[in-house]
Amino acid sequence: MKQINVRVDEDAYAGIEARAVAAGMTVPEFARQVIADEANDLRHRFLAAGAHFSDAWTDTFATEFGHPGSEQHGAAAA
Repeated sequence: MKQINVRVDEDAYAGIEARAVAAGMTVPEFARQVIADEANDLRHRFLAAGAHFSDAWTDTFATEFGHPGSEQHGAAAA
């Protein structure tokens, strides 16, 4: 296993620490997970495909289901 040492300022550390606590992880566990996720090519391809799908179908979903917070949903509302 390889080791990486990274220096961050106090504000960055506080943000990382808060997110680690929210995730139920230690700071090193959280940092390791974030770095592993960023290195995962399959994850990046999945996220890019999801963004492409969302961009391609946004209007269709809005027509069918409305927008969040709107009162009208679906073709029956028309």
